[in-house]
Formats: sequence, structure tokens, C-alpha cells
Amino acid sequence: MNIQQHELFLEPTSEHSPVKKNTRSARSGTFTDNMKLPVHRWFRYSAGFSAEWVEQVIEEYSPAAVLDPFAGSGTTLLAAEAAGVKAYGFESHPFVARIAEAKIHWDHDPRLLLECADRVLLASANAVPVAEDDIPELMKKCYSPEVMQQLYALQQAYFSCSPSFNVEISRLLWLAITAILRPCSHVGTAQWQYVLPNKTKARTLEPFFAFTQKVREMAVDMAELARKVVRSDATVFQHDSRQEHDLIAPNSIDLVVTSPPYPNNYDYADATRLEMTFWNEVKSWGDLQSVVRQHIIRSCSQHSTAERLKLDALLADVSVDAIRAELSAVCNELAEVRLTKGGKKAYHTMVAAYFCDLSRVLQGLRKVCRPGSTMCFVVGDSAPYGVYVPADVWLGELALAAGFESYSFEKLRDRNVKWKNRKHQVPLHEGRLWIKG
Repeated sequence: MNIQQHELFLEPTSEHSPVKKNTRSARSGTFTDNMKLPVHRWFRYSAGFSAEWVEQVIEEYSPAAVLDPFAGSGTTLLAAEAAGVKAYGFESHPFVARIAEAKIHWDHDPRLLLECADRVLLASANAVPVAEDDIPELMKKCYSPEVMQQLYALQQAYFSCSPSFNVEISRLLWLAITAILRPCSHVGTAQWQYVLPNKTKARTLEPFFAFTQKVREMAVDMAELARKVVRSDATVFQHDSRQEHDLIAPNSIDLVVTSPPYPNNYDYADATRLEMTFWNEVKSWGDLQSVVRQHIIRSCSQHSTAERLKLDALLADVSVDAIRAELSAVCNELAEVRLTKGGKKAYHTMVAAYFCDLSRVLQGLRKVCRPGSTMCFVVGDSAPYGVYVPADVWLGELALAAGFESYSFEKLRDRNVKWKNRKHQVPLHEGRLWIKG
């Protein structure tokens, strides 16, 4: 099988239909529009936000350097590159950081990518079938035996061929295989959501075909961007934004554009379990705590349970001095309400830990941001067990305590309104928290 069809990317692709500016603004908190954009579409990251909106912000503020302390799959970095602006990203989730790292290598030779992909396909024909006992249970639930063996054939071929590839091409091919795992599964594996083995999809892709199509798509995008973009420096650091660092010089950042995790119990570690299981990075759900969760913001009750967090210690932390009274009232209420619920989830310690974490992030941002800088956080509030958590207000107050001058909140949309099975009726919203100085 040969996929070196160079005519696919020698000519510019047709222009995508433009999205109206006011529509982009209203949807700045969603990744949906990115799926029509070159490179962004290589891997759907539904926890991300609009690249077109980020480009608008960069155009408006004309920064010399941009930082995203929760870089995710690289939306801000790619938008900054499109604007010719130097960009840095921190991402502490090791698997997601690798996705961003692969995407910023779009400027490499698309012909070489196709040639190396052909070598992987050729080598896959000689792959040795994987023994039943060596296949993780999660993979058995998500794939038919035939599809599973084809995916493992691609994996074996990749491992055997990649040492002869340059690092950038190797990372791009790793991403191509990673990106087809969910489209090839017959079970409920909507992009970047939990795996639902009891649900089935009407349409799936055959692995070799899916890999071929994904690599072609990547080659087309690489060639298209090479014609349009003067590449600037973009760097991804696998780094926890809560921790001290010397990765970026003090007072060097003009603009921060980011979207931190919301305090809504979404488990970012579990959301990557299928991909990490396939690549032999975790063997079970229990591995996620040591491999992923300990490195990321504590926005999930699994953190609280696994780390055995103590509410009094969290509320006494100096990092939340500015909001201690309000935070204590909410967390103590949650501590009582949870005892009346069947799951008794540790939302009380999760919420306290979340704001301790974000406070440390804001303190670190104060050190690297220049006086007069601007930060924009796409944020959402929450109401675990129906107890309201005003995340935008508390984050704004923590920003002032960290040394920033002012904050304001711009509401974009209502949340918790479309799901019939929602757990409470508390109105929620999402918007942009602007922090100045």
C-alpha cells in the first residue's frame, strides 16, 4: 500500500467557509470550530477552545511573547505561530503534552512524512499477532479481534521503524496512530470522553485505511501552512504550572491565553486511558493516579480520594487567604451535603484543593508576566451536589492577591441547561476572565 500521492498537497486546498466574528466570540470556549483548521484538526481535544478566537486576541494585543500555562493540545501555540508571535506552553499531563509537541512539528517535510508512513504500513504486514493473554481488557472491550490485531500491527511497525526516523517525523506518526484509535473502535468512544463499552457506534474505520487517511490529511495541512505561515518559535514544556521553574525569564510575557480545568469533576486522566493503554503506558485504571493525576490540577474527586486530602489543612493554606471565608463556607457545606448522597464524593476537598492549585499558578504567572500584561482565562463555574462555586470571582480575587491589578468577567454562555439528566438546577455559566497588570 502506497500513500505517497504528492498531488494531494502540491496545490492549495479550497478555502474553508469563514466563521462570523461574533459567532467565533460566542464559541471561544469550544474546540468545535478548530476541526476545520489545518493541524488543529489532527486530534480532537474537546477540552480546548477556539483557535480563531485566540488569533483575534493576539492580533488585538500584539504581544511579543504569549504563554499558555494549560497548553492542552497546543491551540494557543499554533494560533500564535499563525500570527508570527513567540509562544510558550506548559502542559503537565504527559500524554497531552506529547500531542502538543507533535503538532508544533507541522513545519517538517510532508513528503518525508508520507515516505515514512509507507514504511510503517509495509512493516505492519510482517507483524506478529499479539497473544490473547497479552492484550489489556480495555482493548478487548473496545475492538473486534481483527481490528485490534491490525492496530497492534501498526504499533509494532511503528516501534520497529521509528528509530530510523528523525524525532519530529516519529512524533507525527505516533500522533497519526493515536488519532485513529477512537474512530476504529465500535464502542462508545466519542473523542476525548470516557470509554463506554455498552454503547456502539454505527460507523467505524478500518485501521490501515484510517492511518492512510490521517497521514494524508497531515501532509496536506503541513504543505498548506508552509505556504501561509512564517514560523515563529513555539515551545511546549511538560511542566506543572503549580511548580517553581526557570523555563521562562521573569517579566517576559505580554499575554496569557488559557483555559484551566473547571472545578466540575471531569477526570482528565481517565479521558486518555484508552490511548495510554494502547501505548502500554498504563495497565489499569489504578495506574492513572501515579502516571497522570499527581501531575495535574486537582479538579476531580478522584484526586481527593486517592491523596486522602484533609479539608482543614487545605483551608489553612496561605495560598487561599484572599478567599478563605467564602471558600470555607462552601467546602464545609459540601462536607455535610455529601454525607446525604449515595456516592459521598469528596467534592469538599476537591474544591479546596482546586483553588489552592490555581492560586499557585497565578503566583507563578505574576513572576513571568510583564507589568501591564493581559491574561485571559476561559473559565466556568460549578455546583457539585448543587452547592454553587463561583470560580470566576474567586480566581479573580486570587489574581489580585498574587499582585495583578484588576479583573473583569465576560459571560459567553449558559451551562447546565441542555442535559435532561442533570443532577441539579443551579444555573451555571462560562466566560472569559480578563486579568490586567
